[in-house]
Amino acid sequence: MRIPEDKIEEIRNTSNIVDIISGYVQLKKRGKNFVGLCPFHQEKTPSFTVSEEKQLFKCFGCNVGGNVFSFLMEYKNISFVEAVEEVAESLGIKINYQQQSFSDPSGLEELYEINTIAAKYFSSNLFNSDEGETARNYLKKRKIKPQVQRSFGLGYAFSEWEHFLQFAKDNNINIAKAKQLGLIDTKDNGGFYDKFRGRIIFPIFSPNGRVIAFGGRILDPSAKTAKYLNSPESPIYLKRRSLYGLYHSKDEIRKLDKAVLVEGYMDLIALFQQGIKNVVASSGTSLTTEQVQLLSRYTKNIIVLFDADSAGQAAASRSIEILLKQNFEVKVVTLPEEHDPDSYINEFGKTEFENLLNNAKNFLEYQTEKFKKQGDLDDPQRETEAIRELVRIISFIEDPLKRNIYIKSISRKFGLREKLIESELERFFSQNRSRQTGSNQQRFKQSVNGIKTDSKIREVENKFEKEIIILLLEGIEEVMDIIFDHILPEEFINPVYKHVAKIIFENYKKDVFSPSIIVEQIEDETIKDFVLSLSLNNDTISTRYGDDFTSKEVTQKNLIKYADDIAMRYKVLKIDEQLEMNRKKIASGISEEEILELLKLNSELEKEKKTMLEEHNGK
Repeated sequence: MRIPEDKIEEIRNTSNIVDIISGYVQLKKRGKNFVGLCPFHQEKTPSFTVSEEKQLFKCFGCNVGGNVFSFLMEYKNISFVEAVEEVAESLGIKINYQQQSFSDPSGLEELYEINTIAAKYFSSNLFNSDEGETARNYLKKRKIKPQVQRSFGLGYAFSEWEHFLQFAKDNNINIAKAKQLGLIDTKDNGGFYDKFRGRIIFPIFSPNGRVIAFGGRILDPSAKTAKYLNSPESPIYLKRRSLYGLYHSKDEIRKLDKAVLVEGYMDLIALFQQGIKNVVASSGTSLTTEQVQLLSRYTKNIIVLFDADSAGQAAASRSIEILLKQNFEVKVVTLPEEHDPDSYINEFGKTEFENLLNNAKNFLEYQTEKFKKQGDLDDPQRETEAIRELVRIISFIEDPLKRNIYIKSISRKFGLREKLIESELERFFSQNRSRQTGSNQQRFKQSVNGIKTDSKIREVENKFEKEIIILLLEGIEEVMDIIFDHILPEEFINPVYKHVAKIIFENYKKDVFSPSIIVEQIEDETIKDFVLSLSLNNDTISTRYGDDFTSKEVTQKNLIKYADDIAMRYKVLKIDEQLEMNRKKIASGISEEEILELLKLNSELEKEKKTMLEEHNGK
């Protein structure tokens, strides 16, 4: 069953986000927006902003944001459908459900639905089947209680080759989509078979609780296959952007303002069961920048807790570097070599485990101790390289005060002058800047899913692009008319702004102008967060019309005139860029015929520019 799109739109348009959120957060009017203390993280100064005009909210402290449905999903840990139903009930709107038709243009809802059905299938296998006894006994041996198994949606995949395949056929599941999700695979002869067989199944949830993928652990230790099998990447699952357990742990992470990072599914579940609930897992893969950015929405403090073996410690070192680059406070716990988090907490209990966490070392102490154990500090050459590695790591810390404290620490530990360490640090800064400059061009070639919306990328753009996007996010039809009469999304240089402009333009063509609806359609969480910041920042509309103009406040009253002015200046800038490009070609030594052609073109461009300015100034 599904809620019709027109009914969702009716509920969204009828609701008032301020009224809904006021039931959970005390809001005060500030300018044209409302502010309050964020319900998603602890704070003393309000950073939680709600726009009644745009029907959006965002916390500028923890970066949570969205529309009225997003708020309820985040606040109550409920699904999108449940959030829609709750708002409808509060408004007295009756919902007439439809049979699921999978007619969504993107096809994503069908993929989510297939995974939900598969998760229920695996769960039923675990709890209700005779063959599931093997899996139940394994989980009992690992001391995972049935209620915790249900909480994490654990399941079991039968050892047969076509059991899920037949289930899928019987339930009219699209086989091609099931293959895309990695639930089945293709035989050499063209037939299909179950991808997960004889495995404990761990559903992987998105932060708002939707099943996006599966992990499977083999039960037969003699089987000649991988111990763990994971779903392939799909339109709803990107491994580098997913953290196992975040859906279950995000509230506790916000509450404690601290996360514990472990490697595997069982480590996380064991800790969660024992009451250590602020825990997430990288699921056996190297921690990625995207995973860290996702986690930063909930906290900037982390304890890294990986296995004591060489692979685990190497993974911990790589993770430290990525976390520091994202401005995290990083501490590390090293367990005894014979233990992993799962075995340690089951043997020694929660109190002893919390003592370990409370005595976690900062990353510098951890790395120094690691070098000492390896004997790197017993030889002058190896000690030199170890100190250089420590300095390289702190070069990723942006806070100059914090860096200076670590410089003093290294100075004391090794009896070195601070100036010497600062000199070495500057060398690493130069290397980092060089790499960053060289990678900027490559980053522009990435797909939108790979776009980083940091300040470095935002610098490379037509200087009016940001202003234009902000104007479009005002949700005013007349403003959109003016901008899209002069500028098309394809003309944008910055890939983030181009992507957002395309989404706005597609909605504009359907007479949809609401920022709330537009933001909901942005799937990339990083871009969505960036757009919310643009839309709800109090300084969204520039106080300047251009570099050569005096400051002028832009209010709602002259917003349309401002849009017209920006659109004109954008077009003039594009003409100036073309003129400059043609002049460079002329100076490069091309043929006389080509020079004459370019001179003629430049003359036409100058006339077009003059006419445009005269018409604009005459308004």
